[in-house]
Amino acid sequence: MADRVNAKKKQVRWLNPASGYLTGYAYTLNPYVGCTFGCSYCYVRRMPVALFKPSPWGEWVEAKPLDSEGAGFRREWRRAIAKGGVTVFMSSATDPYQPAEHAERLTRRLLEAMAEDPPQFLLVQTRSPLVVRDIDLLRQLGDRVRVSMTVETDLEAVRKALTPSAPPLAARWRAIRELREAGIPTQAAVSPLLPCSDAFPALIAEAVDRVVVDDFFRGDGSGGKRSAQLRMAERYRELGEEARYAPATADAFVHALRALMPSGVYFGQEGFLP
Repeated sequence: MADRVNAKKKQVRWLNPASGYLTGYAYTLNPYVGCTFGCSYCYVRRMPVALFKPSPWGEWVEAKPLDSEGAGFRREWRRAIAKGGVTVFMSSATDPYQPAEHAERLTRRLLEAMAEDPPQFLLVQTRSPLVVRDIDLLRQLGDRVRVSMTVETDLEAVRKALTPSAPPLAARWRAIRELREAGIPTQAAVSPLLPCSDAFPALIAEAVDRVVVDDFFRGDGSGGKRSAQLRMAERYRELGEEARYAPATADAFVHALRALMPSGVYFGQEGFLP
């Protein structure tokens, strides 16, 4: 009996039905629980997975258990593929390429299984340049994959103030360049838009041919309530940027982008859809 109970505890569901902001996908896939990038604005901070842990969000991460052959995931994956319509958002509540991935290689092992039996579409959402390590697997997925690289600002001082544990911006720009040179479909995710310079739209237009923009008021999955609970307005005030904390800021940014990019500029949910 005890063995059966332990076995149940070890069972992991990898593919979870997508809903809410990610309606349009069949599944979300989170290789890790927790995220040590710990961005100050992360909406997951207001979700049960973060609220009921003894340690603050950003200070812990758990790799989901995957046996050496990935048998559990492969079984679940094959069942989903057999049903059809497999569109996956990886990841919705963690970064699949956070520092733990260097040693765990969990995301890579999942991609290996996906490459053997490709989905209809996979979006890889990350802010980590580690994603370029897996260019070989991403190439195998061809136009069935898109890497969405978060670059919320072009100001390193803002990055350090609001997301101090996230990768430097220069490394993310290099990753975008390497991905595109390798032929991997790639977009920039200015999500959420943080205080930036007037040159930021031009930098985006030069780097990518697809970009999605979002803000704290329409993109946190709660109409701005989670962002308010995270006291983002106060964080802006501390930076002397309180005037930018308004929906009009992102609207103006999108307008500037569209003046530079005749197509490929999206706002909010539509930019993340398959």
